[in-house]
Amino acid sequence: MIGVGVAYAVAGTLFAAIAAFTAADRAHPKRWRNTGFWGLLAVSFLFGDRLGDIGNGVLVLGLVLIGGIGGLGLSQPPTTTGAEREALAARFGARLFLPVLLVPLTTLAGSFAFKAIRLGGHPLVDPAQVTVVSLALGVVLALIAAMAMLRPPAAAPIQEARRLLDSVGWAAILPQLLAALGAVFALAGVGRAVGALIGPWLPLDVRFAVVAAYGIGMMLFTLIMGNAFAALPVMVAALGAPLLIGRFGGDAAAIGALGMLCGYCGTLMTPMAAHNIVPAALLNLSPGAVIRVQAPTALTVLLANLALMEALAFRHGAP
Repeated sequence: MIGVGVAYAVAGTLFAAIAAFTAADRAHPKRWRNTGFWGLLAVSFLFGDRLGDIGNGVLVLGLVLIGGIGGLGLSQPPTTTGAEREALAARFGARLFLPVLLVPLTTLAGSFAFKAIRLGGHPLVDPAQVTVVSLALGVVLALIAAMAMLRPPAAAPIQEARRLLDSVGWAAILPQLLAALGAVFALAGVGRAVGALIGPWLPLDVRFAVVAAYGIGMMLFTLIMGNAFAALPVMVAALGAPLLIGRFGGDAAAIGALGMLCGYCGTLMTPMAAHNIVPAALLNLSPGAVIRVQAPTALTVLLANLALMEALAFRHGAP
């Protein structure tokens, strides 16, 4: 049965290739520091399940040490020239987006198709991981399609990935670390502690008050921690499971999905997320410029998500 290890193998192979190309780049200003960082990340994806908790903990400390002391350096890898890219853009026009569209299309199709494919009475793909496996397949297919269509140098995908990741730096692994933080918070009982703190101040018999506290809490925790995956275990344990689902009979899938969408409103306003840090750095914008533009949209969408949760999550539950 194909599991999530396939997706980890694809990502780990990419990071290993980036580390190898960086080690061979004598002109790189921080050659060995970048090599060590992306190499450790490759080890994490390729062999993390064999290292155990202590081994993975040491690996993460190594990543923090490299990223925190001196940081990573920018590379100038040999890829296609600006003139070559302009010529390809003029030649293909909007068709350049076709390989990219293969990623969501393959992910969507695979998420449904793989659930129905069975070999010898067993599912071909782990039913719990069909989306992640489909995403990895979509990325590989998109790469193959782009190479066939554009015919760049064979090393161009790795070199472009190296250039992009060096530009993003340590922030590239921030979502992974923050998602792990959410699991740590769940095991530590932070959600129950938050529920105990909120309970005396919240009218627990008023359903929309609990819905609002849950959705706004998702947004605020995401804003603080930088990742909705880190916030979800906390708020589900605090309000989602015991009150919205347990007391008011809400639909768990709808509450989880709309809670995540509330959390994503926080990602638009958090200074902890790479997508708010990197554009400002690359475009020489003032700190917080991206967040200031996105904040009105985030708050508007948050209100819409709260209304949707109240309208859709309790259709078959208690009043």
